[in-house]
Amino acid sequence: MTDPSLQLFLPDRFDVLRDREELDAIVMPVESALSMIDDQFNDLVNSGFGAMVILRGSSGAGKTTFLDTVSMFRPDVQSVRVPYGESVNDALEGLQASDDYRLIVIEGREALGRVAMSEIEEGLHAINSFLRSPAGRSSLIVWPTNTDDLAEKLSSIAEEIGASALIGTDEIVYQFDGPPRTEWVTIAEQTTAALNAGATLSAYGISTEEANDLVSVATSLGDYLKRVRKRGNANTNKVSVLDAAERCRVWTVVIAADSDSEGDVAALTRGGLSQVDIDRLFTATGANALSEMKKQPERYGLLGMVLDARIIHVDQLTALAVARSFGDAKLKEQMVARGMDTKSDAKAIERITTGQLGLLMRGQALGTRKRGPKEGSNTKAAMKNLVDIARSHDSLPNRAFGEALRAAGIIDEFVVEKPLVGNGTKRRADLYVERGGIGFHLEFMWRDAVGRADIANYVVGKLANYGKVTGYLT
Repeated sequence: MTDPSLQLFLPDRFDVLRDREELDAIVMPVESALSMIDDQFNDLVNSGFGAMVILRGSSGAGKTTFLDTVSMFRPDVQSVRVPYGESVNDALEGLQASDDYRLIVIEGREALGRVAMSEIEEGLHAINSFLRSPAGRSSLIVWPTNTDDLAEKLSSIAEEIGASALIGTDEIVYQFDGPPRTEWVTIAEQTTAALNAGATLSAYGISTEEANDLVSVATSLGDYLKRVRKRGNANTNKVSVLDAAERCRVWTVVIAADSDSEGDVAALTRGGLSQVDIDRLFTATGANALSEMKKQPERYGLLGMVLDARIIHVDQLTALAVARSFGDAKLKEQMVARGMDTKSDAKAIERITTGQLGLLMRGQALGTRKRGPKEGSNTKAAMKNLVDIARSHDSLPNRAFGEALRAAGIIDEFVVEKPLVGNGTKRRADLYVERGGIGFHLEFMWRDAVGRADIANYVVGKLANYGKVTGYLT
């Protein structure tokens, strides 16, 4: 079984999404159908009674999504659903007269196999009576269908019952085609990002070209989303062979004397878990060395997903507290030589526990960034000295972080400079830690000052190295 955290969550049925808070970021307006709805409600004012629309659309075209979200784009429209299994007559009798525009959707009766002829006739008689009553004068009833035989049967009976006055549209059956194909890739991208912590399709190994190719073979928007989901999950299934050797969770820890680096880290990551965003990384850097990588962002996006690649910011006060409280004799010797304070910090455990690294190691998502007071001149000077030590002896402060994480109960064990050998490639992880039997490779980026492009270059380079060790890249 593939790790569920690697799976692309991309439903092709609206029912799964109806109550999700991300809905506003997913649904796009279908302007032609909205214009039809506008025309119907405008005509109600002049006709003096309600109307009915038979909405014919293929399965997966997006009828349910459209009808369920009309009020998102037309806030003055009240939506009412008559679910399958509930009597149309009983539902309509329970509605009171209203001055607001009201859209009533007859759900779950889209094909003759789902609804008996007696129910159709009874429902249409109830609809005709309701629309002519004071309670129905501001109502538009829509009966969606995905088959021609039901559409024809509805139109035939409606014509017998209410003649042309019952059907609001000029054509007896309104053809709903859903969003145009030119928007399908955008819809898939937006839905993927909204439901998967900001991930793009490239994070699941799907290139722009491949996403467009899938449009050409899909029969409907729902079918397209299903194909995208299956392709993305097939890609993650293929590279999950990395688990056989060891799934290298690669987390880059950015520690800089420049206190502005937190914003750069946030700009290169997505979601509350600070996961690497490959598209942003490639946008942030123009390095010639990455030119070949930029030609296949989906390959590196998928690698970043499987490696659980993240970028984490550690603030100066936490870094100094860790060094002072958990540094060994060799580190403190280097600190004393530079005139640094080596007195243990009483807040060291608290800082490492509540900081980004501690929260993420414990599986907690990051909240909204909170700006603290600016570091004083003494802190900045001490931080520059610590970075200077890391420049030539990075294993010393890295070991201090291992000790701090263990002392805080966040990890069980750690190894400094753990060798990584595979496929003829040799690398070393700055700090390998284990928590609950799961391993994490922490790569520390100690810098005086660091910008977005510097971080991007560093992270992509690390991903390439780990990709070669695991055999994913050659």
